[in-house]
Amino acid sequence: MLFIAVDDLNDWVGCMKGHPQAHTPNIDRLAKRGVLFTNAHCAAPLCLPSRTAVLCGQHPERTGVYSTWGETRGKTPPREGQLPVRLAAAGYETLGTGKVYHGSADGLFDRYYETEQRWSPFAPNQVKYTEAELPSKAGPAPRHMVRAGPGGRDWVLPLNGLPSERNLRSAEGESFDWGALDVKDEEMGDARIATWAVARIKEPRPKPFFLAVGFHRPHIPLFAPKRDFDAVPALDDIKLPTVLENDLEDLGASGRGLARAPLTAGTHAQVIKHQQWKHAVRAYLACVAFADRQIGLLLEALDSSPHADNTWIVLWSDHGWALGEKEHWGKWAGWRTVTRVPLIVVPPAGRKIETRGHTCGAPVSLIDLYPTILDMCQLPRPNGLDGVSLLGLVNEPGQSSNRAVVTTFDPGNYALSTESWRYIRYKNGEEELYNIDKDEREWCNLSKDASARTRLQDLRKVLDRELDQRKVTK
Repeated sequence: MLFIAVDDLNDWVGCMKGHPQAHTPNIDRLAKRGVLFTNAHCAAPLCLPSRTAVLCGQHPERTGVYSTWGETRGKTPPREGQLPVRLAAAGYETLGTGKVYHGSADGLFDRYYETEQRWSPFAPNQVKYTEAELPSKAGPAPRHMVRAGPGGRDWVLPLNGLPSERNLRSAEGESFDWGALDVKDEEMGDARIATWAVARIKEPRPKPFFLAVGFHRPHIPLFAPKRDFDAVPALDDIKLPTVLENDLEDLGASGRGLARAPLTAGTHAQVIKHQQWKHAVRAYLACVAFADRQIGLLLEALDSSPHADNTWIVLWSDHGWALGEKEHWGKWAGWRTVTRVPLIVVPPAGRKIETRGHTCGAPVSLIDLYPTILDMCQLPRPNGLDGVSLLGLVNEPGQSSNRAVVTTFDPGNYALSTESWRYIRYKNGEEELYNIDKDEREWCNLSKDASARTRLQDLRKVLDRELDQRKVTK
């Protein structure tokens, strides 16, 4: 099995039509070979809790891992329940590389290759501000000099010139940055990861294998080789996300606060002030194109290997990412731009299946991946797993569904997704309700609309029932 994770990838891929200028020929090729789930959502819209949920097969309410900060950060679910450990115990050779887990995967795979990804092509120590430079970090002209950096030249960070709005007293580099870098692929961590994974695919394997490959881009900083910026339109031709002026007016204080807070990225106000919106959109598209190129290398290697006919492929992202929709940048919110993810399941090439190239609009969760993979491997399902297997939908993707899936963004904050509706409830009782069939961008909050009162009441009950099953205090 080839298990591909792409960090912070929203629906800006060609087959999902999230942005008209997305350049993703390899992800699109995967979708044509399998089933694309167009209504898939993360268990939590942040790297650590989302990946923990996927690899443990349990909701945040069960693992206790809700976010990447605070008291939940140090919680580690039992090793024996982790997906690669369970597969290894069943006779699989487990191989991993890159950002599969949020942190180290040491001891969880038979073989694992790790390399610096987040700041690549810069090394982590190269992006740190000196004591003398630190006062400039939040000033009008932030300036950190990198001597003899990538390509053997000097660099001034941040490339976009934006003052930092986060970690102002920390010497850590500001990741809310973007720009093209004239460097070779091998200077990028994701390219090194792809190279290692390709070599593993080409090796003879006496046992069935599980190869997990985690790419960091398009996670910020949005750095990519110049060739990938050249693959997307020039700056003047870049199309911005379609947004509604005053989109936040029908939200409560909690929604407006999350939209504008620089929690996982900078603010929309800062981007607009410095006229960087098109620059950021172009950089995100370039980083997606870069990640897609690496995925293409994996597919070429697999297709030319002895494993082509009997290898499942699963491609997923840990959560979406907003680029100015609802004045929001980053993740950690309940809207579709943040919770909805690409999810593609591709049966082995040697298996006859009539649904290749089909899409499935049923609501599903990334929590479903664990039981799905066990089904693919024909392994028994242990007690304590959440989620359901998706193989039934792979075989019959057009079937209707009355399922609702939940995304948790801190205890008390929930987003509920059905086939046609979205319901968001905050811990202070504020609510949002959207008819996705008519309002896929979630511009019109119907929670106070009398005509939608019955629907609101029904979805409240659905959410309460879901939470009761997790034994959560509402």
